[in-house]
Amino acid sequence: MQPTLLTLKILLPFGIFAEKADVSRIVAETREGSFGLLPHRLDCVAGLTPGILIYENKAEGEVYVAVDEGVLVKTGPNVLVSVRNALGGTDLGQLREAVEREFLNRNEREQNVRSVMARMESGFIRRLAEFHHE
Repeated sequence: MQPTLLTLKILLPFGIFAEKADVSRIVAETREGSFGLLPHRLDCVAGLTPGILIYENKAEGEVYVAVDEGVLVKTGPNVLVSVRNALGGTDLGQLREAVEREFLNRNEREQNVRSVMARMESGFIRRLAEFHHE
């Protein structure tokens, strides 16, 4: 009897980054640390942080994918990973640098933009209230 293996699908907002069959294990990063999946693990959901997702299959061996924050859902033999961005590569050091450079800096820029937008919105509302009282 052949053991059941996992099917991994990495989804991006604009398409499918990767779809892999016969995956024997997956390791992802969460806020609590590394999170491993084997084929017979119970179904689960995990929030992912920017980091390195590792999967292993017979055809490619161990593969590294840099992923942005997102969510991992395991249902039966199917694992869906939905992230905002992903980068593939073979050099683990370069992928780690890409995560720090691209994903973490992007999050800081997005927080700055949100802060500026909140100040603009509050200023607009204040001026609108002043106009309404006149």
